[in-house]
Amino acid sequence: MKVFAIGSISQPFTPEQRQRIMPKEVPDTLKLYLDGTIEQFWFRAHESTPGVIFLMNVESVDHAKAAVDALPLTAEGLMTFELMPVGPLAPLGLLLQ
Repeated sequence: MKVFAIGSISQPFTPEQRQRIMPKEVPDTLKLYLDGTIEQFWFRAHESTPGVIFLMNVESVDHAKAAVDALPLTAEGLMTFELMPVGPLAPLGLLLQ
């Protein structure tokens, strides 16, 4: 199934937090990308709340939650995620005869 994971930074990082956490956050995110859990990812550059958006390919919403909860920023309480399951635009099937 596909899940959009919309991450929001919940508070600004201190320089110490950035130095301590980001060297773990980046490789952990890349591992999820390389194993296919994260299919695509974007940075929310024009939002009032900075963060990321992941398109995830997972077995369930619980699997997506476990994956993002294990990321260092989330585990440290610096990022929260809204999880939104998505699927094909089924009403388009009404156009087929």
